[in-house]
Amino acid sequence: MTENNPLSLEQPMALLEAISQLILNKMPTAEYSSLLNDFVESEFFLIDGDSLLITCICEKSLKQGQSLHFFYLVECYLLDLINKGGHFAVVFFKDAEYAYFSFPELLPLRTALILHLQKNTTVDVWTEFSRCFSPEWQTCLKETCPYFLIVADEGLNQLQTHLFNFLIIHCWAMRVNIVLFSGQASDILRLYAYFMPSLYDDVKLLSKNRTQIWTVYKSLLKQLEENRTSAVATLFRDLKWDTVLEKASEIISLLKKIWPERSDVQRVFCVTSCSLFLQINHDFLPKKKKAISSKNNNKQQGSCLGLAEMKDFCKLHCLTMAFLLNLPLPQRACSRFITAPWIKAIQTLFKMKKWCDYFILSNKSLFRFWDLNSVYLSDLTDDVLLKNIAFYYENENADGLHLHLGKTIMKDYEYLWNTVSKLVRTFDVGKPFPLRTSKLHFLKKKLSPIKESSQEKMPKLGFIPMSSKVIDEFVGDILKDLPFLKSDDPIVMSLVKQKEFDELVHWHSHRPLSDDYDRTKANFNANSRDPHILKSLQKYHIFQRLYGNSLESVSSKLIVTQGVKAKKDCHEAKSKKKHETKAELIAKENKKRLLAKEEQKEEQKWNALSLSIEEEMKKNLNSGIKKLEDFLKSCKSNSVKVQGEMVGLMACLKTWKEHCKAEGKIRKDLSIVVQMMKRIQSLVDKYSELLQEADWKFIAKCLKYLRFDELASSLYPTQDTDDINKKKKSKYSVGIGPARFQLQYMGHYLVREERKDPDPRVQDFIPDTWQRELLDVVDNYESAVIVAPTSSGKTYASYYCMERVLKESDEGVVVYVAPTKALVNQVAATVQHRYTKNLPSGEALCGVFTREYRHDALNCQVLVTVPACFEILLLAPHRQQWVKRIRYVIFDEVHCLGGEIGAEIWEHLLVMIRCPFLALSATISNPERLVEWLQSTRHYWKKVDSVMKPNIASETKAGYHAQNNFQVQQSHKVRLVLYGERYNDLEKYICSVKNDDICFDHYHPCAALTTDHIERYGFPSDLALSPRESLQLYDTMSLIWKEWPQAQNLCPENFIHFKNKVVIKKSDARKYEESLKSELTSWVKDGNIKQAKKVLKHLNPHSEFRSGNLLEKFPLLVEKLSEMNQLPAIFFIFSLKNVEMCAESVGKSLEKKQEEKRSPKADKEAHVMVSKLQKFKKSMEKQKIVEGKKQQKTRKLDQSLYHEAQYNHLLQSLEENLKMPQDCTYADYKVIDSEYLQMVFNRVKFERKGDQLKALARRGVGYHYSAMSAKEKQLVEILFRKGFIRVVTATGTLALGINMPCKSVVFAQNSVYLDALNYRQMSGRAGRRGQDLLGNVYFFDIPQPKVEKLIKSKVPELRGQFPFSITLILRLLLLASKADDQEDGQAKVLSVLKHSLLSFKQPKIMEILKLYFLFTLQFLVKEGYIDRDGNPTGFAGLVSHLHYHEPSNLVFVNFLVNGLFHKLCQPTKKGSKRFSEDTMQKLVLVLANLFGRRFLPAKLQDADTKFYQSKVFLEKLPTDFKAALEDYNSKVTQDFTSFLLIVSRLADMKQECELPLSKTQFIGQECADSPLVAHLMNCTQGRGAVSPFVSLSGNFDDDLLYPEIPHRNILRTLGISYAQAPLLLPQNFDSQGRRMPLNAYILDFYKHGSLKGLVQDNRINEGEAYNLLKDFSLTVKSISVSLRELCENEDDNVVLAFEQLSETFSEKFKKI
Repeated sequence: MTENNPLSLEQPMALLEAISQLILNKMPTAEYSSLLNDFVESEFFLIDGDSLLITCICEKSLKQGQSLHFFYLVECYLLDLINKGGHFAVVFFKDAEYAYFSFPELLPLRTALILHLQKNTTVDVWTEFSRCFSPEWQTCLKETCPYFLIVADEGLNQLQTHLFNFLIIHCWAMRVNIVLFSGQASDILRLYAYFMPSLYDDVKLLSKNRTQIWTVYKSLLKQLEENRTSAVATLFRDLKWDTVLEKASEIISLLKKIWPERSDVQRVFCVTSCSLFLQINHDFLPKKKKAISSKNNNKQQGSCLGLAEMKDFCKLHCLTMAFLLNLPLPQRACSRFITAPWIKAIQTLFKMKKWCDYFILSNKSLFRFWDLNSVYLSDLTDDVLLKNIAFYYENENADGLHLHLGKTIMKDYEYLWNTVSKLVRTFDVGKPFPLRTSKLHFLKKKLSPIKESSQEKMPKLGFIPMSSKVIDEFVGDILKDLPFLKSDDPIVMSLVKQKEFDELVHWHSHRPLSDDYDRTKANFNANSRDPHILKSLQKYHIFQRLYGNSLESVSSKLIVTQGVKAKKDCHEAKSKKKHETKAELIAKENKKRLLAKEEQKEEQKWNALSLSIEEEMKKNLNSGIKKLEDFLKSCKSNSVKVQGEMVGLMACLKTWKEHCKAEGKIRKDLSIVVQMMKRIQSLVDKYSELLQEADWKFIAKCLKYLRFDELASSLYPTQDTDDINKKKKSKYSVGIGPARFQLQYMGHYLVREERKDPDPRVQDFIPDTWQRELLDVVDNYESAVIVAPTSSGKTYASYYCMERVLKESDEGVVVYVAPTKALVNQVAATVQHRYTKNLPSGEALCGVFTREYRHDALNCQVLVTVPACFEILLLAPHRQQWVKRIRYVIFDEVHCLGGEIGAEIWEHLLVMIRCPFLALSATISNPERLVEWLQSTRHYWKKVDSVMKPNIASETKAGYHAQNNFQVQQSHKVRLVLYGERYNDLEKYICSVKNDDICFDHYHPCAALTTDHIERYGFPSDLALSPRESLQLYDTMSLIWKEWPQAQNLCPENFIHFKNKVVIKKSDARKYEESLKSELTSWVKDGNIKQAKKVLKHLNPHSEFRSGNLLEKFPLLVEKLSEMNQLPAIFFIFSLKNVEMCAESVGKSLEKKQEEKRSPKADKEAHVMVSKLQKFKKSMEKQKIVEGKKQQKTRKLDQSLYHEAQYNHLLQSLEENLKMPQDCTYADYKVIDSEYLQMVFNRVKFERKGDQLKALARRGVGYHYSAMSAKEKQLVEILFRKGFIRVVTATGTLALGINMPCKSVVFAQNSVYLDALNYRQMSGRAGRRGQDLLGNVYFFDIPQPKVEKLIKSKVPELRGQFPFSITLILRLLLLASKADDQEDGQAKVLSVLKHSLLSFKQPKIMEILKLYFLFTLQFLVKEGYIDRDGNPTGFAGLVSHLHYHEPSNLVFVNFLVNGLFHKLCQPTKKGSKRFSEDTMQKLVLVLANLFGRRFLPAKLQDADTKFYQSKVFLEKLPTDFKAALEDYNSKVTQDFTSFLLIVSRLADMKQECELPLSKTQFIGQECADSPLVAHLMNCTQGRGAVSPFVSLSGNFDDDLLYPEIPHRNILRTLGISYAQAPLLLPQNFDSQGRRMPLNAYILDFYKHGSLKGLVQDNRINEGEAYNLLKDFSLTVKSISVSLRELCENEDDNVVLAFEQLSETFSEKFKKI
């Protein structure tokens, strides 16, 4: 930064406004997302300490001067981040302190906060940086690479806001993202906030305006310094800053002499601050002020007070401190709260006192002089308590109430005041008593000066008595301890009666509704005879087979029902030889003859091809070897394979010899040796028993040429060297040992150990041991959790399971649960391609059920679905007969159980199903706990089955469905099957931009580690090294420590598992890797840590992290990878917008390249050819007409043929002219024919992105994200798998099981979603099994510290979500009371209630869940959704149908029941069935407030932004709807407050009385000897559910009745907040009390119908906006259908209005 003369603040105001506007303009595009996305150890981020302070200070419940409550809020926030895996530092800039000079009460608080965090917590606090523009700060950011900074968007005044703005733009310029404090929300697992990414333009902004910004920043600081001067001058007149600091140091030095022993910070702070305050006022303030007589004190209300008042003021502070020293928190929490304000003069004294507090705390000698106990830095002042004491002395004491202080408090007070008198040596401060000598009233008179708890507002504690089998069994054990209302209580007597509404509008709210399955669009009606439908069905099946064929190359299998077979033991050895029958002998002979014939055929085939292969190998060894390998893959004769391998070996040796003889070779081409060794390894490992002596001799000869003499001798020990003399040996030598050569150059070719004994259950391949265990699981009807890497073959068990169920009967069902619709479509296509089966009419083999569509869902044997839809079927009361047909459930990607959205649904499914299951995942860190939890659910079902077994048996006897036998046969065991070995190695590379070119540096996995990490945790279990990386580690260790004792033993040539091995196997290399890891670990633990550090540092590539503009460099990145032969590749980008834009940028760069290569005359030539073609076409058509009229002579026919030939020639020439050059596309046109391509393209003809995707596909480019339609995604998936598309940009959804393996994976954008879990899921795509033996992972635009974290972090542990919601419990009660089989339904309900993952082995949480269940019952019964027996009533069905939208569904029905929609929906004229546009817009406004709640940052309302089509900010609800909502919220808060008071007995009060992060305890023996304490702390009632820390600010239980109350007011150990209450606030406020507006995207779209308008004005990404609108359209349709089913009046206005809205909105949506 260049130093320039600071300008006045008025001149650069334009720049300050421009910066503010820039930030405001970016706010609408801020993504509201989870910050700590599943990192066990999250990526490093920063918190601006001043923003944290401002946010907590603005908390509504906090009263000024209550420091302990403030520290509680800060610690709660920080602990929440830590508990969610946050890894952060809090930074306080020195310059930021200037912003508080106008708010002196915050200066000591800020200083105390910094000291407290540094001394009493483990939080990393940075205070060494002067400002965000300092070089030190910039260096720090470059070294630590924080992912984001959490900062406030508004300060206490405009100047502080500008400081925050400077910090924001500087962070953006340094490539650090911004997260706003405003609008943050937290749940059990995650923290949600507005995320504003750093973009390339932000980096350019600062570099372009660096000097100007720096100048303005200095001007701002100058203004803030002037504020300090004026603030101090106002209070202390001409007193100089340095003078006060010097005086503070003198007082602290003097105290050290008075109190030489160890003291505590509270006492020291109290006496030094009071002494400094009195000293300054006596020595430095005007003499006339001291002379003021206290006689006229009662008239005095100005700022000029005498020393008497000041001494009284300080005595009050000392007495307050004596209280703090002696009263435990539970006692202080009962303090009265005085509402009377201080007089103006005392407010001035407070400001002066706060300055003195600041001078003391900021004095460095305070903690340096002696050993000071700083534990209670958080409790230095309590102005609320001080006011309570002051009120007593000047009102109650003065009126004759004399209460003793008590011995302990009096002793401490006297000690403190006497110390003050010793420190103030210039005048006598007086005796400790009387406490008040002046007569001035410090507090203003007020009618009701003491705040009372409004107990009359509080709801009556007690539950409405209820009883049912489910209720009694789940919560029966706690009911006896709970308060219940009597049957004649007014609350019980006034329960809602639904009949009134029904009779009023002729509705039948009790009528059963069609369920979500019925309403989901069926793709085809199987019973239809409509030719169009039949043709569509035929097209569907053709495409499914095509899609399935693209997924795998296995041939379709016809399944024949065989019935249930007894299990055979496949591993049982045959004890005695069975006597063979004549038929068997004949079959055996026939088989021999067939094999001999096959052998002969293969021999003939080889004889025919061998010559051409040999010739090809002579011309080009690599292409010849490829032809040879292709032949060997298809060859079935081992003897022929030996011949082929020997021919290949001879060719390799000959080529190597010729290569080595050539002169001028500096480096030998070792790829020839690699091919030679591959042939040798294949012969030795696979066909050793077929090799002749001559073959062995030749192999040994080849090895000797390479100077692998020991290997040669081990194979064929002989002295015969033929023509190999010593001179030739050195010429042909590889130059390194055989073990090193194999590790360095053949690592990915190393032989994988595979079993050779076939399993009769599997025909296609020979399964590994762990795969056989999976087959045993299915054979035994057991359940299993299977954790194995991507592409390891774990899904094979799924298809074996399906096949087994399909063979057993025509009725059994397998349900395959996949997390995404894309994966559903893929699995369904695979099943339909793999299997065919002749089923009875109306039955299907495979069906699909998603929210958008269904096909053969309930009449199939294999149902593929998403979790939410499977839950619909399991909870549907009248679907239970179908549910009983389920034989197995397969859960793919079961780690979604710990995901952000829908995780609780996975839980419900796992505990509700009665049949066995397979749960598959590649990434679970705590599978043992998951299995233990699941086993507990299986034990529950075993117990249930034992009770229900007699009933099942009797039903079976009576001819009930055969599949019920399964209930008897199934096992309740849950196995854990672990397999950790990837088939392919993965190697990582860091990409960086240097001189406008992209460079790639290999990243060794060990470089991600530190010695500290190794010492604490060892090597991560899944940190695998490729063989060459193991060798690199050994070489580095040898280089760093020359005297390394184990160097010889771990040398590759000496390693015990490598020695004299021609074939080093992958398992041998893994042993070598483990030995090296173990050795490096021992270095760290045995005192050789310096050497270990050097090794890790040496392995680090130290790449410069500078990737530039992603869109600008992306085409170059793809081009470089293409040149390196690293395509096909998937590029993971986490922004939907960038996914499309990056793909488009590649397409445009290729188009530009083609245009540059194209001849200038080419377009003109093409135009001429098109004209000629048109003329020829007309001429030929005319000729055909003439020919049709009369017979033509031969000459004329010849002329016609000539014209046709000319036409075809011209057409061919035009195609050549327009043909895409090969280097202008990444597409491989050789892999598919044009007909296949066109068929795939035709599927997206009418799709939104169809044309764009087709154009990109022709260039070999595609993109893939969740907002695309199924057909669009399938185009990309099919063409990528076929190898046509070779570049795909995608979001993380592609990693969820989608079968799109590739050669390389590129992480092209950093994101909070790029975490340990997603990294493993995504990188697992690299390395196509059967095609690539090595996968490559590239990091582009990812900071190196983030790369390190990704590699070494463990995947997150699965933790439970809060499992219940109001609607879920209502749905469960519907199942329990309406199920076809009530006993079975109730068992399912109880399983869900009893087996949440959150409460597993947590009895206290289970008790809270039981109480929450009771609260839910109370709410439902009061709202009229259930009766007191737990049976659903009223609009329970409608509420449960809208379960996606709680609590909006509950509010919607409330509006409906109150008649608000009937009042609103009035037709244009009487008798009409249409409604005006104004009515429709009001209806959309109401529904948008309910079902389209998307909040915008509060600050955005200040933006001077021009909107073109949209209004953006949603209007408030109409008056009557708003009043009804407020009434609804009021009832809910009363019920929830009552619930909180009942559960408050479960709180851990010991924990409640300690600060949550520092664990500072405020408990102890209550002060019982002080009548005054008893009088002041007399509020023992009304604070049962409020945190004692929060009570210090005068908060009572009745404050909980306000829904906007902060959740931290509630006792924190309960684990419950208002997030669990079904509240829908009409307005949402951020932590600073500002209203957060709702985005009006739904109403705006309804008005203008433009998706682009939402992107432009409402700032919603196009794909996301499309999904949001689709969701709203489905919701409106669901409401419309439900209302029609419930109402018998066909002309009901509400029903008609919703039908009109559904139709109108749907039409607008379809036009997008």
